[in-house]
Amino acid sequence: MGAADRGDAHNSLGLLDLFGDGFVRAPYSWLESLRSEAPVRYDPNTGLWLVSRYHDVRRVLLDSALFRPDNAQHAVTPLAVAALRVLARAGFTLPPALANNGSASHPGLRRVVTRFFNVRRVAAAVPAIERIAEELLGTAQKQIKTTGSCELFTSFAQILPCRVLMELLGIEGIAPITLISWSDASLELFWGRPTPERQVELASHVAEFHQWLTATVRSSTSPPDSFIAALTRHRLPDGKLLDVETAVAACFFVFIAGQSTTGQLIATVLQRALAEPGLWPRSAHEAGLAEAWVEEVLRREPPVTTWRRVTAQPVELGEVELPAGAELLLMLMGSGSDPDVFAAPELMCPHRANIRHHLAFGAGRHRCPGASLARTEAAVALRVAARHLPDLQLTESPKTPMLGLLSFRAPLSVAVEQPR
Repeated sequence: MGAADRGDAHNSLGLLDLFGDGFVRAPYSWLESLRSEAPVRYDPNTGLWLVSRYHDVRRVLLDSALFRPDNAQHAVTPLAVAALRVLARAGFTLPPALANNGSASHPGLRRVVTRFFNVRRVAAAVPAIERIAEELLGTAQKQIKTTGSCELFTSFAQILPCRVLMELLGIEGIAPITLISWSDASLELFWGRPTPERQVELASHVAEFHQWLTATVRSSTSPPDSFIAALTRHRLPDGKLLDVETAVAACFFVFIAGQSTTGQLIATVLQRALAEPGLWPRSAHEAGLAEAWVEEVLRREPPVTTWRRVTAQPVELGEVELPAGAELLLMLMGSGSDPDVFAAPELMCPHRANIRHHLAFGAGRHRCPGASLARTEAAVALRVAARHLPDLQLTESPKTPMLGLLSFRAPLSVAVEQPR
C-alpha cells in the first residue's frame, strides 16, 4: 500500500476506533489484524499512520533523526478556542524538554532526570516504597475487615507512585490527590477525545498544574538536592542556565509519567494477578515472581499503549511510502504480542526467555528514564499486597471502567472482596 492508498483499508479494519469501547476493552484482535493485514495503515479518524509490527516500531524508536519526537505531546483532539484561552491566561507552554525534544539539549536534560531514577537510587528507595505500600494497605485491610470489600485503584495503585515520586524528587507542600487530579486532567486533555465543554473544565486543572509548577521552579525554597533544584542549576549546550519554561515542561512530563502511568501499571498488574489462577498467593513469597509478572504485563498490556513520531523526510516503512511530515502512532501494546518475536503471545508466561525485549518503555535515546522505578514499584506493590491481603478475589462486575485514551489504557477500578 502506498501513500496514496489511505482509504483502502481492509474491511475488517474499516470500523476501527482507537477511542471506542470495543477497541479499549478488547484490542488484541484489532492489533492482530493491523499486524497481518496493514502493518502501516493510515487512520482517517486521527490523521495518524498506525505502525503495528514489532520490528517497524523498534526501527522508528531507534532512529530519532529520521523519525522525530516533535509531536509526542501534541493534543490529539484539536483544542477549542475557549480551552486555549484558559491555557493562554495561565501562560501555559510546553517547549521541547524530554519526550518531545529532538534537539541538542535533550541528552543533558535526560541526564538530570536519570540521576534521580537510576538503579542505585531506585534500590535505595525500596524500603520507602514498601513502607508507603504497607501504610496504604493497612487502610485497605481495615475497610475489608469492616465491609468485606475494597477498591484498590484509587486507594492504593494511584496513591503509591505519587507519594514515592514526591519523596524521591523532594516535592513538598502539595497533597498527592491534587497532583493526581492535575495529572489525570492533563492526560485526558492532550490524549483524549473530550468535548469542547469538557476541554474547558480540563484546561482549568491543567492551567493550575502549570502555574504551580512554574511557581515551584521559580521559588528558591526547593531543597538543594531536589529534582527541581537540579533543573534550575542545569546549563544548556550553549552554557546558559535552563530557562524556566523548559524546566516546567520537564517537570510536567516527569510528574505525569512518574505517577499516573505507574499507577495504571500497578492497577493492571494487580487485576491480572488476581485473575490468574494461583498466582496471587505465590507472588507474596516466591522469589522473582512479582518482577517476572510485572514484565509480562508490560509486554502484553502496558499502560502506555502507543507513542507518536513524525517523519523528517520521505521514507519507506513496512513497504509503505510515507511523505515528510507523516505523523506516526507506534502501537507499543500490539508490538508486545507480535508472534514473530514472542512465542504464544496471548499466554501470560512469567520468566519467558526474551521478556525484556518488549517495547513498553520505548527504545533508544528516548527510552523511559523511569523504567527501573516503575518496574520496582509495581513488583513491590504486588508482593506487599499479596502478603497483606492473601485471600482476596476480584469482585464480580459486568464491566470494569477503563481508561481509554490514545496512548494510555488501564482499569480504573480494582474491586476486591474476601471470599465468602
